[in-house]
Amino acid sequence: MIWWHAVLIAAAGIWAGMINTVVGSGTLVTFPVLVALGYPPLTATTSNAIGLAPGTISGAVGYRHELRGQFRRMLTFVPASLVGAGCGTVLLLSLPPDAFETVVPALVGLAVVLVIIQPRVSTWVLRRRETSGKEQGTGSKVLLITLIFLIGVYGGYFTAAQGVMLMAVMGMLLSEPIQRLNGIKNVLAAVVNVVAGTVYAFIAPVSWPAIALLASGSIVGGWLGARVGRRLSPVALRAVIVVVGVAAMVQMIVRQV
Repeated sequence: MIWWHAVLIAAAGIWAGMINTVVGSGTLVTFPVLVALGYPPLTATTSNAIGLAPGTISGAVGYRHELRGQFRRMLTFVPASLVGAGCGTVLLLSLPPDAFETVVPALVGLAVVLVIIQPRVSTWVLRRRETSGKEQGTGSKVLLITLIFLIGVYGGYFTAAQGVMLMAVMGMLLSEPIQRLNGIKNVLAAVVNVVAGTVYAFIAPVSWPAIALLASGSIVGGWLGARVGRRLSPVALRAVIVVVGVAAMVQMIVRQV
């Protein structure tokens, strides 16, 4: 591996670890970097899942204070994410590689749209919390668990923006402070990445040098994201994600032409 490739991948891992902890969608940084350096899309996705998993764990540990009192809730959420991630990995490995390359631009586009509308969703959620003091009903709980499972399937197939999706659905169906939701999001994203990464490590095409660099960078980034994430400008982070995501989408479309 060329030395500046290694530096770029490690730097992307740090930035992705921070973004995953604070906002979500760190894959939109690392995925296009790997593709731009010549890695096939499938290998870039599987290597991402393994390499960014340690960062999601360090980010979840960094939010441990916000997770106090959430143990019983996590007992229902974690299995949904775990089973969903397993289904997503089966999908990725069962479908032909050209099917994945065809659907990736649409998935990246969906992720970019979710990142763009996240502020509006967050504003709507805050207004809802101010006007609603009702407890979550059984129907809402079933809906939330179902959505967490489906996001787990998506995350097992293509990890980008699963954190944004989780924040959106939990914000609409749970009455919790946004930082507590972020703590839950980090745990569920870590579960999905660990499950998918474990499967990919044994039966999918991966690049271990890239994984090592991403893992090292994402651990540092996850720790930094938990430490200083609240001081970073969400607007700046979102802008970077959107720019990188659009670039990745255009690049993938050009590769197919």
